[in-house]
Amino acid sequence: MSFLKTALLVSLAVGLSACGDKVDKTVDRGFDSKPLSQLTGDPGIWVDPTGCDHWIIDDGVEGYLSQRLAPDGRPVCSGVAPPNTVVGPFKSGSSVEDPI
Repeated sequence: MSFLKTALLVSLAVGLSACGDKVDKTVDRGFDSKPLSQLTGDPGIWVDPTGCDHWIIDDGVEGYLSQRLAPDGRPVCSGVAPPNTVVGPFKSGSSVEDPI
């Protein structure tokens, strides 16, 4: 019974730890950190499995993705490409060659 209580307390502590500090997601915190507004190159569009668009850009070290939204907040599903397809020069700002 004490093992069960310990396991419950540990899972509760782990669950509550996710409620910590909020992180500013407009700032890159990676290897070459900078505000995301300073990324160079052109974004591309990834079409998700449901046919909706997501902006993507790859600076060679890290990649970024954000859902493409209309001014009223609805998802944009433009039909620019089939589902699970990427279009556009999203790697044009890369300063590091992709080894893959």
